[in-house]
Amino acid sequence: MRRCRLRSALVAATTAVAALAAWIGEATAASVQDFLATLPAAQQGAFIAWRTAKNQYDRLLDSYWQEVEKKRSLRRAKRGKTKFFDADDYVWTYPPTYQGPRLSAELDRQWTRFLAAQERAEPSQPPKPIPGLADFLVAAKKHYGFEPARVPEREFKRRYAEEAIALGLSKEQVVRVYALETGGDGTADMQAGIHPITKKGKPISSALGYAQLLHANTIGELVKHGDSFIKRLQRLKAGARDQVRADELHRKIAALQLMLRSAKSVPDNWYRHVAFAKTSKGYGMHAINLDGDIGPWLQSLKLRGLKDFAARKGVTNLSGEEIELMNLSGPATGLEMMQPVGLTAPTPNFFARRAYYVNKMVMGKTSAELLAEFTRRMDLSSRKPGAIEFAQAFDEARQEKLPWR
Repeated sequence: MRRCRLRSALVAATTAVAALAAWIGEATAASVQDFLATLPAAQQGAFIAWRTAKNQYDRLLDSYWQEVEKKRSLRRAKRGKTKFFDADDYVWTYPPTYQGPRLSAELDRQWTRFLAAQERAEPSQPPKPIPGLADFLVAAKKHYGFEPARVPEREFKRRYAEEAIALGLSKEQVVRVYALETGGDGTADMQAGIHPITKKGKPISSALGYAQLLHANTIGELVKHGDSFIKRLQRLKAGARDQVRADELHRKIAALQLMLRSAKSVPDNWYRHVAFAKTSKGYGMHAINLDGDIGPWLQSLKLRGLKDFAARKGVTNLSGEEIELMNLSGPATGLEMMQPVGLTAPTPNFFARRAYYVNKMVMGKTSAELLAEFTRRMDLSSRKPGAIEFAQAFDEARQEKLPWR
C-alpha cells in the first residue's frame, strides 16, 4: 500500500512538472526540475502549486499590458485626426494582482539560494551601470574640452528665475515643479537617486538639475537652441569685464560648438536622442546643465517648451501640476491625461510597463488622482529651504526688473 502511494505521488509530481514545463519553457523548466530534486515530496507539491499559479498570473499580466499597449498605439494613430478621445480608447482596469498560493518563508529562502547559486555558476552579463555626475564631467572634458563654470546655489537659482521670468514662466509654475522633482531641497547638480544634501545613494536615472532633465532631453534642447546659446555666449564675451572671463567664455563657446555639431550628427527625433545619450559623447553633453551660464537657460527653455506645446494645442494657463504632468509623461501624453476622459482613466494607460512600476507615485491612480498627489507633494515640499530660497530668488528678480525701481 505504501509503495502504491509513493508511486502515485511520483506520477502526480511528474505530471505536474510536465504541465509546468509547458507553461514556462524548456530552459526554466530544467532549472525548476533541478530544484524540485532537492525537495521532499511535501515541499515539491507546494512549490509546484505556487509556480504554476505564478506563471498563470504572469501570462495574465502580459495579456493586460499587451491590451494597454494596443490601445496606446491606436490613440497615437488618432492624435493627428482628433483632439479628443473617448472611453473605448482606454483600458479601465488596473494591472491584476497575484492572488494565488504563497511560498513558505523557508521554501522561499531555498528557492532564492538556488537561483543565486545558478547565477554564480552561469553568470550573465551584468547590467551597464547608469552614468553619474563624475561620468558626465569626464566625458564632457574628454570629448569637448568642457568644464562647467559652477556658481553658488543661490546665484544659480537667481539666474534660473531671471531666465524663467523672461520666458513668461511664473514663480508658481517653476517652483512647484522644482518642489516635486527635487523634494524641495534640490541642488543644481542633483541627480535622481542621489540625495542632494548628503550626496548618498546611487543614480537611478540620468535626470539632473532643478527640472530633472534626462540626458536625451539635454541633447534635444541643444539641437533646438544650441545656436542661440552660442550667440548669447558670444554677446557675453563681447561685454566681458576682464580677460579671464573672456577666455572662459571663449572656451565655452568652442566646446558648445563641438557639442552642437555632435548632437546634429544624429536624426532629430526622441528615440535617436535616447540612443545617442547612452554613448560617452552623448552623456558628456549633460554637463552643460551644471554651468552657471548655460544651465539656467537650458532648463527654463525645457519648461517653456512644454508650455508652448500646450498652447499650440489650445491649452493655456497651465498650473505647476499640469506642467509637471507633461514633464513626467511626455508633452502629448500629459495633455491627453488632462482631457475629461483622460482624467478619469487609470494611469497604466499612459506609462510604459516598466515605468509604471518604477514610479510608485503613479501606481493605482487615475490621472486626476495623480494630479491631486502632485498637489499634496508640491505643497509639502514647497516649505523646504531650497524651495523657499528659489521663491525668494523669483521675488528679487521681479523687483529689480520693475521699471520704477
